Amino acid sequence: MIYLDNAATSFPKPERVVEAIAQYCKEIGANPGRASHSLARKANATIAHTRRSLAALLEIEDPSRLIFTPSATVALNLAFKGLLKAGDHVLTTSMEHNSILRPLHGLEKLGVTHSQIPCNGRGELDPADIPSLIRPHTQLIALLHGSNVTGSLMPVAEVGMIARKHSILLLVDAAQTVGSIPVDPVSSHVDLMAGPGHKGLLGPMGTGFLYVRPGIELEPLWAGGTGTHSESLKQPDTWPERFESGTYNAPGLAGLAEGIAETQDLGLEAIATHERTLMEHLYNGLAQIPGIILYGPTDRRKCIGTLSFNVQELDCSEVAHILDKVYGIAVRAGLHCAPAAHHTIGTFPRGTVRVSVGPYNTEEDIHTLIRAVSEIVSFRRK
Repeated sequence: MIYLDNAATSFPKPERVVEAIAQYCKEIGANPGRASHSLARKANATIAHTRRSLAALLEIEDPSRLIFTPSATVALNLAFKGLLKAGDHVLTTSMEHNSILRPLHGLEKLGVTHSQIPCNGRGELDPADIPSLIRPHTQLIALLHGSNVTGSLMPVAEVGMIARKHSILLLVDAAQTVGSIPVDPVSSHVDLMAGPGHKGLLGPMGTGFLYVRPGIELEPLWAGGTGTHSESLKQPDTWPERFESGTYNAPGLAGLAEGIAETQDLGLEAIATHERTLMEHLYNGLAQIPGIILYGPTDRRKCIGTLSFNVQELDCSEVAHILDKVYGIAVRAGLHCAPAAHHTIGTFPRGTVRVSVGPYNTEEDIHTLIRAVSEIVSFRRK
């Protein structure tokens, strides 16, 4: 199987990740923060090590401002529901994933409004369009860093400067970029950043995080046992325990630490260059096949390792099915949980075939896909 669905989750996982998860289950197994015996102390140390590793990767000075969550989706919900109140307005973009759009839609019944900054037909955002859309009660700009449909990168640093100028907070969904390209929330004027552990960071599913800049107050999504201040019925004020009630996915976080270490050993710049090079080969190869429609920026150097295409007169799901069953190539077809993005690029409700690479994919993988698509088109014509 040639796996080209890394935008959904990275695969294969590094062996060191698998071993770390197994080692935790076999040799530690205790509940972090719930006892003082030696195994519980080792469990605590595991969580602390993962938090420090992630802080170092993101160049964040205070690891306590990193909140562990079960996913990037939960992290985004925590950001929205912990920050916003009735009367607030949020600006987002027309390329967003449902992990941003659905929570905002749900908050409408509480009096929180939102509007979209229109992107062009290639999925690109012009920061110059933002100031005119800011309202007196705009409290937050929320946008993805890299599109899970077209691969287009958003100009986060420029948007951050605009947000800072207007005293607006900036929340970034780094689901498609953290671990795949260098992401520095501090220098980019990012106030909050959500990310998963199971994509570019090469860790297991069930792991994620929310970074919150110092000085920002946030209400927790849920309350309960934290292992600290157990004598009080009040949720602790200390970070990050205030937001991490309940039992950690400790085996998953042990694996995440090794995934982070793997990305650092490979080098984020090297990963980004490798994935962009593969996408350039794919874009150029598919462009030579008659009847192929390509979406997103033509300059793949400005993109992440994700590309969408369609075959004229063929349903995208049919193409993906043939690639899977006949050629052993795993891609994703459909709307990719981002209907707004497909409206923007003109592919709603049809959807697209999406190809997304990871650090372990090769040029031969891409050449095999190009040959397979060419054969599908040729057979269709015959």
